[in-house]
Parts: sequence; C-alpha cells; structure tokens
Amino acid sequence: MLADSKDNQVHQDKPMGFSDATQFWNQRFDKEEFIFGKEPNEYLALQTRNYLKPNDKVLCIADGEGRNGVWLAKQGMQVVGFDTSDIALKKALQFAKDNQVEVKYSFSDTDSFTWHENAYDAVIAIFIQFADPKMRERIFQQTYMALKPGGIFILQGYTPKQLEYKTGGPSLIEHLYTEEMIRDLAKEFQILDLCCYEKELNEGARHAGMSALLGLVAKK
Repeated sequence: MLADSKDNQVHQDKPMGFSDATQFWNQRFDKEEFIFGKEPNEYLALQTRNYLKPNDKVLCIADGEGRNGVWLAKQGMQVVGFDTSDIALKKALQFAKDNQVEVKYSFSDTDSFTWHENAYDAVIAIFIQFADPKMRERIFQQTYMALKPGGIFILQGYTPKQLEYKTGGPSLIEHLYTEEMIRDLAKEFQILDLCCYEKELNEGARHAGMSALLGLVAKK
C-alpha cells in the first residue's frame, strides 16, 4: 500500500491479550534470516493471478516478516497487514522499503485488530495455524464481515497428514485443516477452489520438504 509515511509504522499500542504470543513469535523471528523465506507462498501467488488485480485493497493476516504482503504490494495492490511479533514487523517494514513498496502494518493479533466492515477486496491467510478452533471460527466470521461484496478470501494451511511429514506447522491436530472443516467454516462464502494435495515446499527453513496442504479460494 502506498501509505502516508505516518501510517508506515508498527503501531505500539499492544493489548494485554497477546503478550505470550508476542514472546513466542519474537523468539522465532529474532534472527537475521527470514524463517519462511522471502518469496510469496506458491498457492497465494497462483490464486492472486487468477482472482486479484492491481489497486485491490488487501489484508494479510499474521503477515510475519512480510514475504506475502510485500509481494502483493509489488503487484500494485494496497496492502494492510498485522502480526503479533514486533520483531517480525520491523523486518517486514525494512523488506518493504528494500523492495520500494509500502505496507501499512499494525502490531495486533486477530482479536485486537480493527476489522472494518466491507473494507477489503481480498483477505489473505497463509499458514495461520496458531488459531485454535474457536479463534479459527472468529477469523472466518471477521473475514466475511471485512470483505467487500464479491471480495476474495485466500487461505493455505496444513492437513492432519502433515503430522507424518513434520516439515512445518503445528503439532496439535485441532489446529490442522480438513476439507470438511473448511467447507463448514466457509458456508457463507461461495467456494471457488478447495483442494487437498501433497507437494514439496521450499519456503524458508520452517516450511521445507514434502507437505500435506489445503488451499481455499472463496468469494463473499
């Protein structure tokens, strides 16, 4: 997003609710390398070309070090993002600057972020599997509310078979996605693509190797 310079800052009004998450993710992101790499998620890149266009206003949930948000901004989109790790967001802001784009980032979690109604052409959720079942349900509801009519929701995550591969993602099965689960959560949307598949990922040290994946594109 070509935001005003005053907006291109990490907001520091941290609510009390996510201090543990901030500590956890700061420990992971506090290194020079980009732990999920600098290239966009492959499923996101493919579906962006199918469904999104320049000047779309896009929200990236838990955008971490910025690999997806910065790539979307480079495609000419107006990008808003948030994350619970202020260390990751500092890296993301520098990454955006290095790529000569701007992204409006907030230091927030999914519950403290201000979800404006009918605000976005697209919402992006790539490997947000920190969310337990109740949070996951809230995220789908918040996403539906925040999308403009006709807006696109793109999600990628791991399926339970990922517990066999152990090449990334959570170890708790309740944080993993099944097609039936996602279809139920997306019942208010029109599902444009919903697929489970296995593929080798090379997205930094944390997502590397054969992986059991789910992809969703849904329309409000």
